[in-house]
Order: sequence, then structure tokens, then C-alpha cells
Amino acid sequence: MKRIFFSLLSFFTVFNFSQAQNNLKGSPPIIAEKDLTAYLFVYFIGNKVEEEAVNYAVSTDGYHYYALNNNKPILDSKTISSTGGVRDPHILRGEDGKTFYMVLTDMTSSKGWDSNRAMILLKSTDLVNWKSSVANIQKAFSGNENLKRVWAPQTIYDDKAGKYMIYFSMQHGTDPDKIYYAYANEDFTALEGTPKLLFVPKSKGACIDGDIIKKDGVYHLFYKTESGTAGIKAATTTDLTSGNWKENDNYLQQTKEKVEGSSIFKVNNSDEYILIYDVYSKGKYQFTKTKDLENFTVIDNDISMDFKPRHGTILPITRSELKRITAKWGMPGQLSKINNNPVLEGYYADPEILYSNKTKRYYIYPTTDGFNDWSGYYFKTFSSDNLVDWKEEGVILDLKKDVPWGDRNAWAPCIVEKKINGRYKYFYYFTAAQKIGVAVSDHPTGPFKDSGKALVATRPEGIRDGQEIDPDVFTDPKTGKNYLYWGNMYMAVAELNLDMVSLKEGSTKIIAADKTFREGTYVIYRKGKYYFFWSEDDTRSPNYKVRYGISDSPLGSLEIPQNNIVIQGIPEQGIYATGHNSVLQIPGKDEWYIVYHRFSYPSGIKMGRAVGFHREVCIDKLEFDANGYILETKPTFEGVTLK
Repeated sequence: MKRIFFSLLSFFTVFNFSQAQNNLKGSPPIIAEKDLTAYLFVYFIGNKVEEEAVNYAVSTDGYHYYALNNNKPILDSKTISSTGGVRDPHILRGEDGKTFYMVLTDMTSSKGWDSNRAMILLKSTDLVNWKSSVANIQKAFSGNENLKRVWAPQTIYDDKAGKYMIYFSMQHGTDPDKIYYAYANEDFTALEGTPKLLFVPKSKGACIDGDIIKKDGVYHLFYKTESGTAGIKAATTTDLTSGNWKENDNYLQQTKEKVEGSSIFKVNNSDEYILIYDVYSKGKYQFTKTKDLENFTVIDNDISMDFKPRHGTILPITRSELKRITAKWGMPGQLSKINNNPVLEGYYADPEILYSNKTKRYYIYPTTDGFNDWSGYYFKTFSSDNLVDWKEEGVILDLKKDVPWGDRNAWAPCIVEKKINGRYKYFYYFTAAQKIGVAVSDHPTGPFKDSGKALVATRPEGIRDGQEIDPDVFTDPKTGKNYLYWGNMYMAVAELNLDMVSLKEGSTKIIAADKTFREGTYVIYRKGKYYFFWSEDDTRSPNYKVRYGISDSPLGSLEIPQNNIVIQGIPEQGIYATGHNSVLQIPGKDEWYIVYHRFSYPSGIKMGRAVGFHREVCIDKLEFDANGYILETKPTFEGVTLK
């Protein structure tokens, strides 16, 4: 224990605690930044009626973009607009992480630059299917009889109001364009009140194309001045509707050409931002990079696009979102290969995997991570038919609601499928409050009913240290007997009774491993041998890894191979702490996979102590040599590939 504590203390001294990506409430974030691995560029392409529409392009690095749908619209402008055309698309991810909002200028330039009075509001939960509404300001609100145009709407969530604010420029009569705002109604189908002034520059000149981003509690408004010298400027405030804006007098565009439609986005897993703007007179975009939102460097030589966009916005997206839109509109051939590790988005750990004979699907049962100090209180499951694409099936057991004897520390579950009297039953063993319980269901996704008491609540006789955690259930194919393994700092085993919810009296014993054993026992059977897996070191340590031993019995004793590392990190690739595994055998085949967790990539290593509860789940191939020894698995980013 002293050795482990000392190494961890050194590790935590090196890394800054303040860099932990843990939210203020100490619970998992809605979208973990580490899962934002791609970008969606939403834009239109020109001034012809057929070009005034919503187009999509994607990128995996923020620098190289490829059009989807052969650079054709993904929405029919005629069905969503009142004018027959749309321009200036802006897209926003909602506060729930899974709802998307898009607003558009309802306009076709063929009818004149002063021809539109409306905007379009769209809402989606998958980036593929959108519900739309037209908000005509002149018709909806009195006092707008001399309204000439409504341009470039955008949306931001106003924390103070608890609503989505839509802001846009309007021109009335001979007055200059000014930036107004109004809040959207709850359904995002209309504006709930008369537009109010949001921003007017101190010059009192025209301003359009506002774009707001929040950084460190400060709202940064980028806009285009239209009066006098035209160009991109910025202003800041800490209260969106206060009218108290601090203006930056500098022009931010890094070109002498005419520009409009600026938009800024944060680079995924970085402290950098990219400001883009439409160099419309040249039919191209300029990209600039910044860290402070004040000083910008041109990066045009690093950028490529196989299309020519006009006034759009770029949204960071997850791998599953990228897969969803490319499944609909095609995967660009030049796009970088999409990795499959981690297999689950979000923070999860201690994965148990099951193939269900009832449903013919795979299931992962993990610890829900992201809670401060491992304080999670519910379990979820995820299903897949190919080991690559995983669907969240929701919460299957909530300790606070379902488990009277333990309402905290929901850790490291395991599960077994049994056919009893012709019906499938699922026995789910889990840790709660450092005790082990069991819940039962007729389906792999629940609902599960707790047995009513802890199955293991105290240390085995003679054990003076460690915790009663990390259960593993194993059915011996030779005898049909069922065994439960558990323990931290010791490896315990007991035979389960036929009811699967109680232990055979007097059957508990301790299996001697070597000094590397810490926790996470897992047992499989292959070609007459029993393989025992366990994790070495502490889950907060970058050296957390999996080792194994071999036995002729599910009760031991263990033969420890000379090189018994199953999987360990690759620091030079940023992969650390690959541990607490389960193993999957493809039914009917001698084909095996190891399912494990690692520090979240890429920023987990910088989290300090919090890295221990910000982990992610991966799958890689597990292979054996001709003599039955396990070949060390090299953890990958690629993961499982579809055949």
C-alpha cells in the first residue's frame, strides 16, 4: 500500500488538479468534450435561387472539410421558407446536449436585398430530421410597418433568462442596421416577444452578422460594421441584455478584401478557437486562429475544402453524430478514418460485456463515471449488434430508488444469462456502498429488481484489508456450477446456489494470486484451462494494467506465466491506465475480445486525482499463442472494425 500511495502522490504532483474536466455539480457532463471529435459545417453556396439552401460539410480535424450529399442541399428551401430561399445558416447544440437549433435568413436575393421580413426556426434531435417554422417579424409584431430586412439570425442560450435567445440585424426605413434579440418560445417555433435592441456600436453606424460565443463567463460578440470602414469587430459583456458592451476598436479580419458572416468555434480538446469569415468578393473563406479571442493568426494554408461556402457556421460534433449524418448523406472518401475506441461516448468504466442468446445482441454494463469521488448511484446498459455502434438503453438500476441497503457508490457490475424452465433470466451483480448485491430481470435491459439485501457485506475470514467490490460471475462449463468472485486487495470466490441470489454456505475461499493483484477479477474458460484476469495498481495510476494467471480449476491454484501482462498503456500514444476488464467470446468461435477502461483521451492524463473517475470504455482483440498463453494486447484507437 505504501508503494502505491507514494507513486500516486508523485503522479498527482506532476499534473494540475484544476485541469479536471469535472462539472460544478460533480456529476457527468451532458457532452464530454473528449467526445467532440469532428465538425459539421452548415452553409449555403451562392446567390442563385437553387444555391440559397442549407448544405452540410464535415471534418475530423477542423482544418479539412468535405461536402456531403455532393454539395447539394440537405433541406428543401421551398418547403421551409416563405420566400423560396434561405441564407446564413446558424446551428447550435442545445443545453441538453442532444437537441439542435438552426436559424436561417428567409430570403432569396433575386427579390432584392431589402425584400425579406422573416427568419426560419428549425429544431432537430438527430441533425437529419428538422421541424421548421417561419417567424415573420413584420406580421407578428406591430410597429414594424417600415421594416426593410431581417438578416443573419443566430441563437445562444441565455443562462440568466434560462431561454434561447435569437439575435439578428434589422433595418427600418432609413435607419442603419442594428442588432436585435428576442427569446424563442419553448417549442422553438416562434418569438415570444417583440424584438429589443441588443447592440448598437458607439459609432451609431450599421452593424450586421452578429456571432456570440461565451468564454470564461464573458460573452464575445463578433459583428460586421457596415457604415464607414466595413469589417469585423468585437464587443464583450457579462450580461447579454444589459446593454453594457465594451467595444474593441480594432478590425479583426486579416485581409483587405470585403468580408462578412464571421463565425467562431472552439477547436475540439484544445484551448484554441478558430474565427472564420466569408471573403465574399473573392468567393472564399478565411480562417484565423486565436487563444484569447483578441489576437488572430491566419491559417489559410492549413485549410482545405472541396466546396465554396457562403456565410455559415461550424459546430463540433461527436463520432456518433458524424456517423448519423454520413449514413444519411454519404461518407466522403477523403475523410480520415473514424476510430471506434472508445466504444461508448461519455465517462464510463469497469465494463462487463454480455452476448444475449435471447436478443442476439451484445450488451455492455459499466460503472457510470464522471461523478466526484466515484459517487455515482445508478447503472446503465448499452446494446449493439456489431460491437461498433452502441445504443444507450437507459438506467437499469437506480440505487437511490431500487436498493434499500445501499444508495451510493454504484460500481463494477457483472451479469449472467440463464435459461430457467425455458425462460431467460438475467442475474446482475453489482457494488453498492462497498457491498455486493444482486438484481434479477427477464430482459438484458431490465427493469432489474434487487434481491432486497447484500449478497456480500463483510470481508472473508482472515482478510483484514481491502473492499468488498468488483464482482464477477462465472459458470463452469465442465460442472455447470456457478461462482461469484470479488475483492479489492484479495481475490475471493464462493459457489452460488441454484437460485443465483445466495451463496453456498461454507464455500467462500481466498485464491492466492501474486503481489500484482489489486482488484477486478474476471474468469474465462478456453480449451480446458481457466484464465483469471485481474488489475494491477490503482485506477488513478497511469500504470494501471491487466495481468492473468491460468488454472485447472475455477477455484485455483494459479500458474503465473513469466510474461503475464494482458494489456497496458502506451504513454507515447497518450494511452494510459488500461485496466478492469471483461472478456467476450464470439458465440461458436475461438474469437475473443477484451473490454476495458482507460484514462479518457486526450485530456485525462492532465486531470490529476479526477482522472480516476473520468474513464472511458474500449474494446480490442484478445489473442492466444499456440501453447494457450495470452499474447499481450496493444490498446488501439481504431478498436473493432466491421467485417
